[in-house]
Amino acid sequence: MVGVWYTILRPFDFSLARFLLSKIILLGIGALVAYELLYFTSLGSFRQRWYELFLVLHVSLQIVALVLLWFHHRGSRPYVGVALAILLFDRLIYRMALKVNSFEASLEVTEDQGTVLLRSLIPLEQKQRFLKHLVCNGMVQGWRATQHVFLTVPALSRKHVIQAHPFTIASKAPQTGDPKAELNLIIRAQDGFSADLLKYARGHTSVKVRLDGPYGSQSGLCKLEQCDLSIIVAGGSGIAVALPLVWAVHASHLANDLETCPDRKSAPRIVLIWVIREGTHTSWLNPSDLQDLQDGGVEVVIPPSTSENMKPDLPSLIESRVVSSTRKHWDKIGVVCSGPDGMNRAVRNYCAVLLASGYDIDVEVEKFGW
Repeated sequence: MVGVWYTILRPFDFSLARFLLSKIILLGIGALVAYELLYFTSLGSFRQRWYELFLVLHVSLQIVALVLLWFHHRGSRPYVGVALAILLFDRLIYRMALKVNSFEASLEVTEDQGTVLLRSLIPLEQKQRFLKHLVCNGMVQGWRATQHVFLTVPALSRKHVIQAHPFTIASKAPQTGDPKAELNLIIRAQDGFSADLLKYARGHTSVKVRLDGPYGSQSGLCKLEQCDLSIIVAGGSGIAVALPLVWAVHASHLANDLETCPDRKSAPRIVLIWVIREGTHTSWLNPSDLQDLQDGGVEVVIPPSTSENMKPDLPSLIESRVVSSTRKHWDKIGVVCSGPDGMNRAVRNYCAVLLASGYDIDVEVEKFGW
């Protein structure tokens, strides 16, 4: 831009100040600044520290940049118009009118006094209306393991009416034909929305919520369904990903085992490893959930809490399951990890060692954050 001024306009006594303050250049600079700010505020470090500010800036800066670009150059208007139309359709019609549902939910503060369990009984539609079946699947059509929703709680304050925060669904996915399904969310209080919700939950046992979803891929589930050894590793609230995934893989294997694996020793094996910081974190789950899985043949491993003991040796825990005394060889091993960065890295690195040793192993990491 400056090069164009220097080589073409400067010889005609067109000053740099006059060039930069011209309408078309100012609009272009404004759009450039908006997109640069959009980039920097979208970095993971910014999102994790100031998520609510990121949410506001991400939407507002995009709109500002598109408006400035519209007036900056006529040739951009068809593209800007299409982008704005898609944005408005997604936010105002698809999400608000078709995808979002409102439900009553119960609130419970867990034993650690820093976590809120939000539960809602979702009535499921057995016959989908044509329009919804064509363009979307809302919560009343059910969900799959590892999917997430965007949660809005208008009762918290005025600013929360327009805020939607992502949380992984921590309950078992409904089966075809179920009339109702329980949706559970594990919400760890940090700051902003989650802190406000914790404060509200201490004085209220129920609240009306809006749920936008479900969203998310099924890549982890698809991998584990093809494996004869499935190891799911969760750290803290990563159990929200792990528990529904274990249930889904177990149900898939159960449907196939009766015909293909009459010998229990040759049947697919599922292992759940849950690393917790505090012993009270086990209160996040219904007491019967883990017991039901164990009764169904799933191995559940919960090492002592890291606040009172050393961090568990995850490579050793995984190795002892891979090198099993009851099964000398696994045709296919699948590992899914959902936890902090350090845990994900440790699991990934050890799986790379197993891969180099000749094991056929797939790894999927469900990373925290947004």
